[in-house]
Amino acid sequence: MIFLRYESFRSYLRLYPVTAAIIALNLLIYISDRYLLDSQLLERGFFYSDPNDNYFSLAEPWRYVTAQFLHLSISHIFFNMFAVLVFAPPLERMLGHVKYLLFYLLCGIVGNLFSAIADSSTAGAGASGAIYGVYGAYLYLALMKRSLDPDSRKTVYTILIFGILYSIFAPGIGLWAHFGGLFAGFVLAYAYDWYLIGKKNRRYNR
Repeated sequence: MIFLRYESFRSYLRLYPVTAAIIALNLLIYISDRYLLDSQLLERGFFYSDPNDNYFSLAEPWRYVTAQFLHLSISHIFFNMFAVLVFAPPLERMLGHVKYLLFYLLCGIVGNLFSAIADSSTAGAGASGAIYGVYGAYLYLALMKRSLDPDSRKTVYTILIFGILYSIFAPGIGLWAHFGGLFAGFVLAYAYDWYLIGKKNRRYNR
C-alpha cells in the first residue's frame, strides 16, 4: 500500500520537499490572507472567466497558477492539504522533484482551463485540480500499467468514485476543474511512460 505514511516529520521533509513546500505555502497563504490581509490575495488570485470580463483569464493569466494556492474556507484547505499530504509523496518519488512540481502545476492549470471551457462564466480557487491530476496519474498506473498493488488500486478507485459523485452532487464544487485535472494527470502519465519506454528502446538499439 503506497499511500500509508510511516515517515517521521524530518524524513517527510527530506524525501518529499516539493510536497512539503506546497502544503506549507498553501497554509501560509491561507492564514495570512484570512487573518492579516482581509482576503486581498484571494481577490487578486482566484481564477475566473467571463465573456465580458477576463475571458479565459487571458487578461490575467497568472490566475491559472495562483488559484491553486488559494482556498475559501478551513474545511476547503484542510481536505485538500490532507489529500496532498497522503497521496502526493509516492508520485514525487516516481517523477523526481522538478518533474513532479511541473506535473502538479500543469494539472491545476488544465483543471482551470476545463472550467473556463465548460462554463463561460466561472470562478473558483483551490488545489483540487492539481490533486485530481495526481489521482489521474495513479489511475493510469492502475488501469494501463497494473503496477500498483491491489490495495493501492482499490484506494484509487474508491477515492475517484466518491470524489466524482461528491463533485457532481455537492453544491459549489468545481466539477470541471476536477475532471480537467484528472484528464491532465492521466494523459501526462501516459506521455511520460511513453517517453521512458522510447528512451529504454533507444538505449537497447544502440
